[in-house]
Amino acid sequence: MADFGLYDYQEEVVQRALQRENTIIWMPTGGGKTRAAVYVAKRHLETTPGGKVAVLVNKVHLVDQHYSKEFRPRLEMDWKVVAVSGDCDEKDFFGCVVKDYHLIICTAQILENALASPEMGKHVELTDFSLLIIDECHHTHKKGVYNKIMRRYLEKKLKGETRLPQVLGLTASPGTGGAKTLPKAVEHVLEICANLDSAIVSSKRCAHKLEARVPTPTKKFDIIDRRPQDPFGDHLKFMMFMIHEYIGSELKLREMGTQEYEADVVELEKTGVSLQDRRMAQCALHLRQYNDALLINDTLRMLDAFCSLEAFYKAKQAFDEIDIFLLGLFQENQGELKTLASNARFENPKMDKLQSTLLEQFQPAKKSKGILFCKTRKSAHCLDDWVRNNPALQTAGIKAAILTGAGNTLSHMTQNEQKGTIQQFRGDTLNLLISTSVAEEGLDIQQCNLVVRYGLLTNEIAQQQATGRARATDSVYSVVATAGSREERREHVNDYLKGLTGRAIAEVQEMTPRDFRKKISELQQEAVLESMLAENKKIKKRSCYDAAQIRLLCRNCFEPVAFANHIKVIDGVHYVNVNKAFKGHYSTGGQVNLGKTFEDWEPGRTVSCAKCSKEWGMEMKYKKFALLPNLAIKNFALDTPEGRVTVKKWKDVKFTVDDFNFTKYCKENYPSFRTCDLE
Repeated sequence: MADFGLYDYQEEVVQRALQRENTIIWMPTGGGKTRAAVYVAKRHLETTPGGKVAVLVNKVHLVDQHYSKEFRPRLEMDWKVVAVSGDCDEKDFFGCVVKDYHLIICTAQILENALASPEMGKHVELTDFSLLIIDECHHTHKKGVYNKIMRRYLEKKLKGETRLPQVLGLTASPGTGGAKTLPKAVEHVLEICANLDSAIVSSKRCAHKLEARVPTPTKKFDIIDRRPQDPFGDHLKFMMFMIHEYIGSELKLREMGTQEYEADVVELEKTGVSLQDRRMAQCALHLRQYNDALLINDTLRMLDAFCSLEAFYKAKQAFDEIDIFLLGLFQENQGELKTLASNARFENPKMDKLQSTLLEQFQPAKKSKGILFCKTRKSAHCLDDWVRNNPALQTAGIKAAILTGAGNTLSHMTQNEQKGTIQQFRGDTLNLLISTSVAEEGLDIQQCNLVVRYGLLTNEIAQQQATGRARATDSVYSVVATAGSREERREHVNDYLKGLTGRAIAEVQEMTPRDFRKKISELQQEAVLESMLAENKKIKKRSCYDAAQIRLLCRNCFEPVAFANHIKVIDGVHYVNVNKAFKGHYSTGGQVNLGKTFEDWEPGRTVSCAKCSKEWGMEMKYKKFALLPNLAIKNFALDTPEGRVTVKKWKDVKFTVDDFNFTKYCKENYPSFRTCDLE
């Protein structure tokens, strides 16, 4: 092991894995879990005829990081190693890739898709692998993709399958699962162990060496007093009270400018839709925007809050007298709001504190790199604009960029954009990442000496992961928060929970092998049974109504526009309306550009209600032939035999959506269609 460059504590934690036991390696961020996993993979391939290793990650950018920094440099001389992510073609031939390579690094979703796929070139079985390495394995719970994969594993195990792969999990903290007591925390750790069919191991003999090796950043609370005056926020609340009065009903809503108020108005909008009360529904939507502005005002600049509200109203059109009142209210107060937002006397003191925190580290004689964690993509963009237009920060040489999650919507980054930003941060082009939670786990930047948590309310796992991004010597972990705020209190609670996690793991490790196996077996049988019951419940839910009984209405104007039996699903993801008459209910807008290409389809124009202009989704051109309206169910209300309801996602509907039949669609819509036209 010494010739591989492992430290004593790494050698200690891999021993049971080298004996082919299923194990979870628990080591702090920066302790070298990935390097230990590379060694286990190497020894496994050396000693296993026909060995096949899958390394699973939960973030796209970690695919390339593990491939280029760890596995490929140390294994490619003797073994064929490949990285597969969502932006490469190999994912569509995953089964073929598995046959051709010894070690495959991919996102867990790609493996899950391949396990579920009936296509010969894509499909794989768990038994095709001899070792599964699961990074950030504390996510193996509830409905996460790691747990879906391990449910397949456990079902096979309980049926007597003996050719299952060895499992190696990696985590800096399994957390307590929300538990506040030791017995409940122990129960959570055991559930993680059961889900992964693994024992949890950590360094004991060499713990002192591990502690000395892993840098612990200096933690500081950069606390500011509450705003003495907030005329901008007060004016927003005055406008919200006017909307309350306009609704006319007695409202029981919690404090404005809080997440609780947001939850209340979300429910109020649903109530308005179900009661066919457009005034209530629309007012609730506008109240949510005002509440968002209050939340932004509490965290960012007043102008950021104002611009957020202004952008919302720029896109709104008046449909009836309700819209005229709501639009008029904003327009009448727009000038006053802008004046208040521009008054530096009342600016958010958090921004000054954040500036001083950054300037402490970014000094001319000090080469610094930092990560500024914030809550939302909108916050990241606002903070980036603030940094770029802040003379003091620019003079200090701060070169910032945004890092947010990858996805298929315009507000997400593409995978290539993520990769490019991380590469620039590793080099000298950038020295500050303004990031959402996407960078909390796994991002390895040795020179990073500052982590700032700004306006965040998260659990103990996220806190420890973020702390671990500060890898440099004499690094700093800063919490910028208002005195007595929930963010400050939660940070202290997370410190207590970190200690509770350690005690829970120690108690699990002290169990006798017999008691541990017995408990794990019980939990696994319960988990598989619960999974089966949940699947049966899901099937039963989907057959609650006949799709022909369900009518879709525009969620904004309540115009009936379609029946649910006209909705078909493509690839389990895209829900399209195949009825020709539906074209009379929508209008199209600008071309949608998602910044990436797809195998069987391409985006078209936006699709909106012809009556009130509410956006419903977008066109999709399927197989370069069928132009179909691809609809988001959250933009519709559903009239059911039991009344009017709303759902956020298609998976929540209580009727069955049939698969789209491309050949049938073409024959019905293009009488001269011949199958050879597609060739």
